[in-house]
Formats: sequence, C-alpha cells, structure tokens
Amino acid sequence: MKSEHYDSNMKMREVIADTPVLLMALSRFNIPLGFGDETIAQVCARAAVDTNTFLAVASLIAGRKLPLQPVSLTDLMTYLRRAHSYFIDYHLPQIRRKLIDAVNYSSGEAVALVILKFFDDYVCEVRNHMEHENTEVFTYVDGLIQGRRDPEYSIERFLKTHEPIATKLHELKDIFICHYQGTGADVNRLNSVLFDIINCETDLMSHCEVENRIFVPAVRELERSVGNAQLAETDPDTDSESKDPEVHNLTDREKDIVRSIARGLSNKEIAERLCVSVHTVATHRRNICAKLDIHSAAGLTVFAIIHHLIPISEIKNEKLKM
Repeated sequence: MKSEHYDSNMKMREVIADTPVLLMALSRFNIPLGFGDETIAQVCARAAVDTNTFLAVASLIAGRKLPLQPVSLTDLMTYLRRAHSYFIDYHLPQIRRKLIDAVNYSSGEAVALVILKFFDDYVCEVRNHMEHENTEVFTYVDGLIQGRRDPEYSIERFLKTHEPIATKLHELKDIFICHYQGTGADVNRLNSVLFDIINCETDLMSHCEVENRIFVPAVRELERSVGNAQLAETDPDTDSESKDPEVHNLTDREKDIVRSIARGLSNKEIAERLCVSVHTVATHRRNICAKLDIHSAAGLTVFAIIHHLIPISEIKNEKLKM
C-alpha cells in the first residue's frame, strides 16, 4: 500500500494489514472487528465514527501525510479518553505485574525495589497528566462545542504545559539495556517486559502526537469560530506579560506556578494541576524567589496582580483579607 494518504474507499482490512498497530486505533474509536471487505467509510459509518477523524489519526500513526479535512472533536475526545483508560487501567498495570516477576521483586533485592518505585512514580505522573486532560481540558472543549467560552482558559495555555510523558519509560528501558544485572532475573521475562515498555513508549509518543498535531489545531479553529481569537488578543497572559521585563524573566512554567500560588494552591495541588512532581514545583519556587527576590506567598500574590499574571477576581477572599 504505497499511497501517500489513506482513502475512505480503501478496505479496512488492507489498511490494518499495512499497519497492524492501527488495531489500537480501532479499539479507541470503539470500532468492532469483523468488518470483512468493508471500506473505511463503511466501517466508520456502521460504528457511528466520523471518517475524517479516523483517517487523520490513522494517517498520523502510520507516518503518512495528514488529510486536510476537518475532524470531529467529539469523536477525537472519545478516542483520547479511551486511550487514557487503556494506559491507566490496562497497559501500565500489566507492565507493573510483569516487571515484578522480571526483577524478582519478592526477593527484596534493593535494586528491584528502586526500579518498581521508579515505575510507580511514573505511573502516578501519567495518571495526573491524563486525569487533568479528562477533567479540565476536555471539559473546556465540550463547552466550546456547545458555544460556551471559558475566558480564563485557552488551548494555548494547555499547550504551554503539555510535556511529553514517555521520557521516563525511555529512561527505564535504557536502565535495563545498559545497566541492570539483577540477581535472579529471568531473561525471558525481562525481555518480555522490556518489549512491553518499548511498545508503551512508542504508543505514548504517538498519543501525544495525536494531541499536539490533530487535537490542538482543531480546538484552535473552534476557539476562533466562537470568538476566542478576540479573547486571546486581550488576554493579559499574552499581551501585558510580553512587554513586562520582570515577567519576561520568568519561564512559562514559572508563570503558571506564580499564578497557582496566587490562587492559594499548595505545592502538592500545583504538582497535580501541572502534572509534575512536588519536588519539581519546589525547585521552580526556589528559582522564582531567586529571580524576583520575593519569598512569601503573599508577596508573590501581589506580584501576580500588579504584573497582570492573574486578575484580582481569581484571588481567594481569605488572601485579600491578609
């Protein structure tokens, strides 16, 4: 199958034979198997899935040129939500079970304990990352689809903090390949879990590409259609900040943390909101204090208001009484 694009008239079974990993896309679109010689368009119609959306995701996963047709954000979010459920509820727990067997965790070997702790911490980050998208980002987009705009949010803010989540799996893979020589480790089991880790890493990278290259552009277009382009022009986060040298000295991540502090969030709450570790938040706070020479939450709140990082209406009443 040499075509640059997938076409809706192609037979679905031939597309799957060409790129077997697209079986995962079928599952995430809730498209059942048993489609015989039906075309992509026929299979999608029977499953009530937008054909252009399926073609866009399938093309990206297969490394083909993305089609230009608009996608259905409703169907795309169904795909993304089901992908999140697959990672959190099935694939990562499955890897954990195999990891315990492969590194002989029951022996209490120190290295095995550290490896499992590394993996568990990573799963927690992935869970926070995906739950943030499920509860905040997708809720925002659902509102846009219904013609409602949240003036305090935009897809650009999501994109600023949307970091890759496969990096630690890559590190774990390298630890096994280059360094791990655990006593009692079963080579076959170790290779099996390593293969799963590599597949999961690739799947997560592809998942992030779907979000960045299909989901985000589609949301941008929807924001424009409901008037969010005008909102972005007057957003103090984009206009006032760029002209303010004190704010310009802060990174986008540091600005988000200052906003969160001003909203009264704890380090733990900030970490969950931004899908990072508490240690990372603490490090950013130290850097912020060093740059601004402001060391209290109250002082950072005043800074955020004066420099238009956050409207005063978002500050908790308790803080205003301080």
